[in-house]
Parts: sequence; C-alpha cells; structure tokens
Amino acid sequence: MAQAIIVMGVSGSGKTTIGRMLARELDWEFFDGDDFHPPTNLEKMSKGIPLTDEDRVEWLNHLRELIQNPLKEGSSLVLACSALKERYREKLAANDKVRFVYLRGTYDQVETRMKRRKDHYMPVQLLQSQFEALEEPRDAVTIEITQSPEEVIRLIRRGIGI
Repeated sequence: MAQAIIVMGVSGSGKTTIGRMLARELDWEFFDGDDFHPPTNLEKMSKGIPLTDEDRVEWLNHLRELIQNPLKEGSSLVLACSALKERYREKLAANDKVRFVYLRGTYDQVETRMKRRKDHYMPVQLLQSQFEALEEPRDAVTIEITQSPEEVIRLIRRGIGI
C-alpha cells in the first residue's frame, strides 16, 4: 500500500539526512521540500528574513501535489519538510496515507548542528524564528535527534510499522 512519510522539524534537525537514508532503505522516492521553495523565499531566508504564512502558501500547495500524485499512482515517498505549524501539516496530509515523523531537538542541539553546516541558505540567526513558529505535533512519530542516524531510522520504522 502506497504511503508518504514526511520527516519534519526545524532547520538543522536532520530532516534531509534522515529522509534520504529512510527513502534509500525503503527503496522509495525522496524529495527535499527545500528544493521547491520559490526563489523569493530562498532570497528572504538567505538574508535572514523569516518566512510568513503567506510566503509559504505557494510552496505548501506545490508540496501537497508532490505528495498526492505518487500516492494516486500507488508509489510511496519520503518528504523532508519543516511543516512547523499544524495548519501546514493539515495542508500536506493529502489523506490517511500520509504520516509525520518529528525530529525533536533543543535549540542548543540544533544550533550546534547548523553552525557546522557549509553552503546552506538558512542562516543560524533564523533558528529562533523556527522554534517560535514550531507547533509540536501530537500525532507524529517523535524521535529525539540525539540518536545516531541509524537508530533514528530504526525507531521511525518501528513507530510507523514499516
């Protein structure tokens, strides 16, 4: 049965790394939500300007289509996407085949990771706005980012039952 797993969390929580690893292990297609931001969003973020809900509308609509189309065709996928607010997750949850995995970490843990990254458009100074916007999900498989990537994948698979 086709399904979509959305790996969510603030910038720097490991969404892309974990999403790619999970998709590879499951032999599913992987998409990084960051790749679908319009240029205006990338420009704002690279200048340290947080996105507004309005800035995210086009992006979320595109991601919803990206999720719906493979599911209609019977294909499964993994999407890395911040999905910080409940209404964003509601938009992305095209149907009951969409499951969320929340990579949870403290500000200090994530900030340390972000400072190590090279060549990423998201500056560390936007991390606070990400935590301020974050509405922790109640219905997601929640994994602490202190685990090794391999352990995170194991916990996701156990939590979702795949």
